[in-house]
Amino acid sequence: MRQLYFLLFLFTFLCGQALAQEGWLGWKVGEENRKWKSFSSMESRGLGLDSIVNHYKREGYLAAFSKEEKRNTDSLWISIDLGPAIEKVNLSSGNLPTNLVKNINWGEKTFVEVGFLIDQILQDSENDGYPFASVQLDSISRTGGGIEASLNYDYGPLITWDSVKVNKQNKTSEKYLQNLVRIIPGTPFSEKQLREAVKVIDRSPYFKSSGYPALTFQFQKAQPTFQLLERNANVIDGIIGFLPNENEPGKLLVTGQLDLQLYHLGGKGRDVQVSWQRFNELTQSLAINAKEAFIFNSPLDVGGNFSLLKQDSTFLRRDLGVIFGYRVSPNFYLNFLANRVASDLLATFGYRDVEELPEVADYRWSEYGISAEWDLLDDVIAPRRGFKLGVKASAGNKRILENTGLPEDVYTGLDMNTPQYLLHLNWEKHVFFKPNWGMFLGGAGGWVQNENLLLNDLFRIGGLKSIRGFNENFFYASSYAYLNVEQRLFFGENSFLLVFLDGGILENPYFANSKERPFSFGAGLNFETGSGVFRFIYGVGKSSQQPLTFSQSKIHFGYLARF
Repeated sequence: MRQLYFLLFLFTFLCGQALAQEGWLGWKVGEENRKWKSFSSMESRGLGLDSIVNHYKREGYLAAFSKEEKRNTDSLWISIDLGPAIEKVNLSSGNLPTNLVKNINWGEKTFVEVGFLIDQILQDSENDGYPFASVQLDSISRTGGGIEASLNYDYGPLITWDSVKVNKQNKTSEKYLQNLVRIIPGTPFSEKQLREAVKVIDRSPYFKSSGYPALTFQFQKAQPTFQLLERNANVIDGIIGFLPNENEPGKLLVTGQLDLQLYHLGGKGRDVQVSWQRFNELTQSLAINAKEAFIFNSPLDVGGNFSLLKQDSTFLRRDLGVIFGYRVSPNFYLNFLANRVASDLLATFGYRDVEELPEVADYRWSEYGISAEWDLLDDVIAPRRGFKLGVKASAGNKRILENTGLPEDVYTGLDMNTPQYLLHLNWEKHVFFKPNWGMFLGGAGGWVQNENLLLNDLFRIGGLKSIRGFNENFFYASSYAYLNVEQRLFFGENSFLLVFLDGGILENPYFANSKERPFSFGAGLNFETGSGVFRFIYGVGKSSQQPLTFSQSKIHFGYLARF
């Protein structure tokens, strides 16, 4: 029984202590306007009382003060005497530096306008290296219902940036992060720059911030420490396709694609991507891309690419290029590119009797161009809202090479060196209607022009990442445009059922029906697991080369693993 009494006493004592830590504040202005608010502690209640009185002072009641009326163990009732209001302020600049706030109309203002002006001055100061600046009204004199005053400005100490720090649990290099957020040691401190840095970090595909960075001020320097959470950015993406085998009717042809994407190697923004595809029994492609960020701590990224395409027994195409990238803003990225394209015939027996240059020939093309990307998506991995646009324009000299397997006459009178031009555009739009219902709109377009345009110059369209319901790279096109429309029913962050409709128009000068208008429809599933995404797409397409029949339908499924 004594133990029971002791437990009851202890419980009552602890409850009393908990209640005593709470603070209730009630106040009135005049006789009718009564309010109350609870605070977690006595200390926070005292700060709350100060903020209430300061609120009325900012409204122009400079003589406002509080009077205690009733006090209990955990509550306090006060009344606030406002005193006379300052209706107008005849304000002059005083010693305010002219570079802080420009285009100010000095003279008569309301007291609220004066408060906003002071806030703007302090905000500009903290973005220009003076976070401890102060502004006060000076030389105050009463004039009827208003006052005359001037501003008294004190810079405080000049604060400059120190180097950035990263939480120890993250592999990201501090030098890489410093280049990314553009906080340069020795430059003036800026609160705005710190807020922008958080936005830049949250748009990174490598990591995101777990909170506002901690700031330490020492020896007139400000050092931010960023708390980063790494994203599962690396990707292994495998796709298997089951297609009707055109060479062996009644049998299936197994095609495939493998993408390996390694990001942020060494914590320095170093990326490597390898992609392999098999379109049919004799056609394969390989693409390798690599990028090094902030080369020699400059704002430039440098990358290289190599691709190889073997188109059955017709031709072999090789691309080798270099890219210089520059991040203009968190949402805008600019690339400058130089590319060398070489394409050669694999077999010439079928062309031994031609009288003019065939649709496939040996050539070399030196391509130079620029590309830009605007990314306004709300998430870099699983967007629900936003827009993304990419544009590329390039040009260069194309040189036709003589092939000894072709008759010499086909090159007679042919201009062997001609300019070639290329334009490409891709975009996507995400719309979110309800928590479980969204829409994806996307598309792309391209145009290539040359006096001696060849089949191995053309774009390759079709398949899972363009117009579904067709074999990968089914179409050749000198110009094209297509649209993808998806309705998505979400049942997870990145899990959804979808129905789609794809349609496009493309032109191929080497086909009898030079203009093609393919379309397709189907359904699919995107299912997110703990370490990746499983995808299943079923599509049926129609074109002049493929009838609309379920026997020609395409099934694609694969698993995209993130780690």
